[in-house]
Amino acid sequence: MIEVRNITKTFRTVRALDNLSLTVPSGAVYGLVGPNGAGKSTLIRLITGIFRPDEGTITIDGQPVYENPAVKRGIAYIPDDVFYFPSANLAEMRRFYAGVYPSFSNELYYKMLSLFTLNERMPIRRFSKGMQKQAAFLLSIAVRPEVLILDEPVDGLDPVMRRQVWSLLMQDVAERGTTVLLSSHNLRELEDVCDHVGILHQGKLLLERPLSELQENVVKAQVVFREARELPNDLPVIHRSANGKIETLILRASQEQASAALAALNPVFYDLVPLTLEEIFVYELGGADYAVKDILV
Repeated sequence: MIEVRNITKTFRTVRALDNLSLTVPSGAVYGLVGPNGAGKSTLIRLITGIFRPDEGTITIDGQPVYENPAVKRGIAYIPDDVFYFPSANLAEMRRFYAGVYPSFSNELYYKMLSLFTLNERMPIRRFSKGMQKQAAFLLSIAVRPEVLILDEPVDGLDPVMRRQVWSLLMQDVAERGTTVLLSSHNLRELEDVCDHVGILHQGKLLLERPLSELQENVVKAQVVFREARELPNDLPVIHRSANGKIETLILRASQEQASAALAALNPVFYDLVPLTLEEIFVYELGGADYAVKDILV
């Protein structure tokens, strides 16, 4: 379990994280989402022990991470901008990882190498961005880590390889119970793999819930009223918009609660539609303030 408690991190005059706390349960796939500049990459670098927090504590299974090699041996990390030694090829990086991580599995490495079809003898600097990401994923999974931390893990991969990477990741979680923390702007893909979600905004955790609970408590309703009307104050509306006679309401309620509340308004028609993670993200961050605006009019 990853426990982040009351973390604050400041860079000169910029407070990147402000008294932030979150919990990643053991064996969970936790999606960390937020707009650019929310503090996601800073938080990841703190959890991996690259940065030291100004205040607060970060532990994995009760042990502090910063300057703790024993804990770090159980962590594999793929940053958004992957790093390799300038002249190294994949075979040399395999030997390096095997020397650093006692849990590294050569058998698993070569089994996955046949899926990625990467040239072990070619310098990694000559790989495309997507091939470098494949190499990073190959090496990290072969570590057989207890905690796998990924920052934009499939950025630069083609659709077929993206599916391959997600499949291997979920297989590793299912078979070994690996705890996964991942950050990505592709919320559609996160929706398929995550069971917990944390939304960051301006260095603070806006909310943190199991994905199923999050989706059960925010619903979209499409409604047609007989005539224009004000909505009651006790109706938990996050966002309201209209397209002709059809109104779209985003409600902070369960489907049962939303259905009962709308039926009481005696509309001509209403229908409840599940929200995607992307829609939940937009409306939790302020609805219309984050909508795409047309200024070319």
